[in-house]
Amino acid sequence: MPVTEALAAMLGHAPAAPAVRGVALGEALGAILAEDVVATIDVPAQDNSAMDGYALRAADASRPLSVSQRIPAGTAPEPLAPGTAARIFTGAPIPAGADTVVMQEDCREEGGQLVIEATPAPGDHIRPRGQDLAAGSTVLRAGRRLKPQDLGLLASVGAASVAIYRPLKVAVVSTGDELVEPEDGAALRPGQLFNSNRYMLAALLEGLGMQVIDGGILPDDGPATGAAFERLAGEADCIISSGGVSVGEEDHVRAQVERLGELTLWRLAIKPGKPLAFGHVRGTPFIGLPGNPTSSFVTFCLLARPFLLKSQGASDWEPLAIPVRAGFSVARPGTRQDYLRVSLERQGDSLVARRFANQSSGVLSSVCFSDALAVVPVGATVCEGDLVEVLLLDSLA
Repeated sequence: MPVTEALAAMLGHAPAAPAVRGVALGEALGAILAEDVVATIDVPAQDNSAMDGYALRAADASRPLSVSQRIPAGTAPEPLAPGTAARIFTGAPIPAGADTVVMQEDCREEGGQLVIEATPAPGDHIRPRGQDLAAGSTVLRAGRRLKPQDLGLLASVGAASVAIYRPLKVAVVSTGDELVEPEDGAALRPGQLFNSNRYMLAALLEGLGMQVIDGGILPDDGPATGAAFERLAGEADCIISSGGVSVGEEDHVRAQVERLGELTLWRLAIKPGKPLAFGHVRGTPFIGLPGNPTSSFVTFCLLARPFLLKSQGASDWEPLAIPVRAGFSVARPGTRQDYLRVSLERQGDSLVARRFANQSSGVLSSVCFSDALAVVPVGATVCEGDLVEVLLLDSLA
């Protein structure tokens, strides 16, 4: 199945967003906003100065002025006396009667009077009331994944708490008799591998603000795999496994998913990551990722991530794609959509994608030391210098 069709099919099976709860603003980072937030005040609440300087009437700037008051930020000014200026500081409210601010660098004192050496216009260096947000306007819409700057914007309208969707609980399961957990100083026996996927997938999920249930390492055994899946289906909102979804005699994941529920899709026209499964176990969504670590990473980012974000209530799950010049070539058209790991470098006015030397699905360093995934569609070739679309890894993980 082509990648775009597989993603559409998965998104079509995304469940309704989880329950809504209120949290303190300081606890909302990374959460999905469940309700629109509407400003109850103007931001800023009054006209204020963008500079340290003097507030005055622009029409009075051509003659010496006396300084009638001093206005630090956080104080309430008196109306401006006619024919005078007010010493004002950045962020301080503009006094009634003033219509401009002159920077202090454009002013000098002479004989106890203020002399303006610039020709100001009304509105200069004044931040008008409601310039950022007007009362009654929508600050942020439901479905937005809250970023640090969003929390600042919410605080600016006085929001101390927000309504968010409950974080999804996602079970992470690794499969394979060859896997062991990392241990400082431990030596691997012949045929063993340290379990890298567990830590990578758990970190990707935590980066999405989701709660991880550690399902451990499952042996290459059908009944044990089925029992674990059935137990986790009752605890988690989604189960994600890595490994065991191919067609070998020791690959038991597919059979157990079909026994306990249904398999909606299996095997994609994608490289790396062909053996990917999606279905349900006792009604709980299940995503079976390939065991090879790079395949697991790429398929999580391209397919599991958008499915989970939509299931979490997010309105935007598409990665950032940009066109860059290819610093590589692909001579033979492929039968699967290829996601090459590339680094980006500036060359004159252009960004150029350089292919990581080893594109094997087992080489996890290819995503550690790359900046993006360069997309080579099915049946396409690439000549050096062609424009190719890349997906920035920072927008995926």
